[in-house]
Amino acid sequence: MTDKIDSPLAARDLPETVRKIRARTPARLLEGRAGAAYRTATQIRLREDHATARDAVRAEFALRDAFGAEFVERWQLFEVCTKAGNKDEYLLRPDLGRRFDEASHALIQKRCSRGNDLQIAIGDGLSVTAVKVQVPLLFPLLCEGAQERGWKVGRTFAIRHCRVGVLNEIGTLLNPKVAVLLIGERPGLATAESLSAYMAYRPRESHTDADRNLISNIHARGLSPQAAAERILNLAAQMMKAKLSGSTLREELPALGDS
Repeated sequence: MTDKIDSPLAARDLPETVRKIRARTPARLLEGRAGAAYRTATQIRLREDHATARDAVRAEFALRDAFGAEFVERWQLFEVCTKAGNKDEYLLRPDLGRRFDEASHALIQKRCSRGNDLQIAIGDGLSVTAVKVQVPLLFPLLCEGAQERGWKVGRTFAIRHCRVGVLNEIGTLLNPKVAVLLIGERPGLATAESLSAYMAYRPRESHTDADRNLISNIHARGLSPQAAAERILNLAAQMMKAKLSGSTLREELPALGDS
């Protein structure tokens, strides 16, 4: 006779509190089991999500394929690359993903102006999927919001094989007040579409993670593009006012219940 714990767990059989918790999280809660193993359906979903995460990491970024020709031309985007020559090298040598190759170094200097209030860059990071899904929604909101604030915004470029530390090189090359790197987060089994925004005030070669701020979990079940844009712009304004960034700067968030 089949043990009750091996029978399917219908939502109606669960306590209301558990149903509410399951509705609010993609975590696999009370999935049940077949003997000592996952049920077949649970195992298949796990393998599917794991494959999606691997694809997000291994995919190669190409600017026009990611955003389409119209979006690229509208925002005058161009593509550069770090010293990591391919995906395997990028994954095995994080240090190479923190520096531009010589051709990209020269191209950025040629096409971008220095000393702007805000400099945005787009990096593939560890999820090309996240960049494809989130950037077309978030990036225009950032540009429009920055213009409304009267900020001078530098020309944006996309970076292939990009690590967060490339912010330091952007600061050295272009000397913006605030640099923002929109980059794909390491995917998990919950989503491969999560984007992060790393930010720094006048980044320099000596900067570490302690000199940067982060707004993360920008995706459908996390922070919306609209909310993310507002937080990024507000934090950039804080940085400009305080003339610093990192662990010594606390992001000013609205009180709970405020609109």
